[in-house]
Amino acid sequence: MNIVLLDALTLGDCDLSEFQRLGELTVYQTTDATQVAERLVRQEVVITNKVIINEQHMLDNPQLKLICISATGTNNVDLIAAKKLDIEVKNVSGYSTESVAQSTFSLLFQLLHQSRYYDQYISEQKWCNSPVFTHIERPFFELKGKRWGIIGYGEIGQRVGELANAFGCELCYYSTSGINTEQAIPQVSLEALMSDCDIISIHAPLNDATKNLVGEAQLALLKAGAVIMNLGRGGIIDELAMVDALETKYFFHATDVLAVEPMVKNHPYLSLSENASHRLVVTPHTAWASNEARRLLIKKVADNIRESI
Repeated sequence: MNIVLLDALTLGDCDLSEFQRLGELTVYQTTDATQVAERLVRQEVVITNKVIINEQHMLDNPQLKLICISATGTNNVDLIAAKKLDIEVKNVSGYSTESVAQSTFSLLFQLLHQSRYYDQYISEQKWCNSPVFTHIERPFFELKGKRWGIIGYGEIGQRVGELANAFGCELCYYSTSGINTEQAIPQVSLEALMSDCDIISIHAPLNDATKNLVGEAQLALLKAGAVIMNLGRGGIIDELAMVDALETKYFFHATDVLAVEPMVKNHPYLSLSENASHRLVVTPHTAWASNEARRLLIKKVADNIRESI
């Protein structure tokens, strides 16, 4: 069986031997849109994370039996065409719950404790010249008793809630689908969550219901000093509205995702004033990618292939 992995670079330095045991494996670190067609020739199984597989690719490759998406989202594959042409499509879920939940708190603490500022304070040897034993130019608050609102209360959102509860936070959530209504913590409207919560974390997929869910009107509701974090998908937050809000209001924002990835060179987040930039943390879509999560992802993709051959 011929297997092609189109974007191995998205998996980092993972051991691919599980795939090699399943067939003749061809690995490409990256694949652009002009290279997809030629790289699918004679392949029966394709593994893709973000490379787009469209109907024409499928029509040109009648030998193709299985498309494995090495992620949860399936928007990079034409599912309607695959069904029509009897090509199985399998994604992977549940592999990154612990990684994303942990990353949520990593981002929170970077903002909350202003780690970047204090690390620079030390590296510039300013503490050496301090007249007192401590330096608390940028104070922080404790999590206990703070209200934490979760947008998207699926598996990851619920795990974040468990950890936040351990810190003594009061929890509530907003269901982006409107279906998830039977939970142990209070369900609230988006407006109530945005206005009442000290900490807000987003763990929702990007779809018609969530695109630009958080924009100018919602950001205007934030409490002074609130923290809002996006660990879901880029596009859920209106980034231009976020820039304007960071410049005019006092709150903190962290995001692991952007509407366009990789980040464009002239992204407005890179042009924030000094007053606003220290209240923003951006990471390059790494929250899902702990070593353990990536190993589990490889295993689940391999299991998907085994189940189909």
